[in-house]
Amino acid sequence: MLVTKQPVFQRFWYPVVPMQQLREGKPQAFELLGQSLVLWLDEQGNPAAVRDRCCHRTAKLSLGKVDQGNIVCPYHGWEFNQAGACVHMPQSQNGAISPSYKVPAYHCTERYGYAWVCLGEPLTDIPLIPEAIDGAYRLIHEFYEPWNCAGLRVMENELDLAHPTFVHTQTFGSEEHPTPDQLEITETTTGIKVKALLGVVNPELQQQNLKMDDGITYRTLDMDWLMPFTIRLRINYPNGLVHIVVNTMTPIDDRTSQMVQFCLRNDTEADTKASDVIAFDRAVTLEDKRILESTDYDVPLNLSLEQHMPTDKPGILIRKKILALLKAHGEVEQTQHVSRSVEELVYS
Repeated sequence: MLVTKQPVFQRFWYPVVPMQQLREGKPQAFELLGQSLVLWLDEQGNPAAVRDRCCHRTAKLSLGKVDQGNIVCPYHGWEFNQAGACVHMPQSQNGAISPSYKVPAYHCTERYGYAWVCLGEPLTDIPLIPEAIDGAYRLIHEFYEPWNCAGLRVMENELDLAHPTFVHTQTFGSEEHPTPDQLEITETTTGIKVKALLGVVNPELQQQNLKMDDGITYRTLDMDWLMPFTIRLRINYPNGLVHIVVNTMTPIDDRTSQMVQFCLRNDTEADTKASDVIAFDRAVTLEDKRILESTDYDVPLNLSLEQHMPTDKPGILIRKKILALLKAHGEVEQTQHVSRSVEELVYS
């Protein structure tokens, strides 16, 4: 499946730029689903997003500047507001501006410290993360970087509890627990919920973060896949600590995704330094990144094109639900070589 060739993905919200970058005052360029965008803050301090091409001579607006909440083209000084309308043209003798002088604007809003963008008419709201508005939890921004892999691969990997033994050898993978002790899966209207129990090993840094001195313990996991590319992973520890990882793989193009990850914890900086939390999670993500960037970005929804095992059930269900999404919007699976109709896809 090629995400840029499936129009329905344009109707979901994605985090694209940290708000802190926008507050620095300079326009920020980003590519979303193959579409070049420029983002900035309008006069009210709200994020705005339009196509990164001036309607005059196609110069990149992201090379310009922000002036009183408008984006100014670096080529001839045309100014555009958050709706994409040209509101000032220095070359106009009488100040008249044609209503055709405009650039496409997109839905854009702030949530969880990021500017989120939807290129089309939204099918759903931005994923709800209850702990992000709960005062008992602190939010720690962790990673914002491109990965050379499909977001769908990362979603499946997050729910794949057979890989830690072999991938996370330096962080938490236990040779004694190559599969989860428990695995329950429930479909929801927005994705799937997974509950699991997994035996793990905790190295020194993680023992420090958890305030635990035992080397082996169990993770009780509550995981939510939120269509199409967001995972909320809640890890419950025996000592009462809760560590929640929220990961969205924002699709840049068919081959590349922007990893946007933050975590939430019910402790304080005095209990555990944010830098130590990030350091451990960084080690985990780098183990995943090494493997996932070696995978094919064209993830087949046709299940017969890859082999499967019982612990792949969450990933299989993800593919089936995405397939159902395409069918509901009259789309067929676009791949590197062919377009497969829904009727051609194999489920067993």
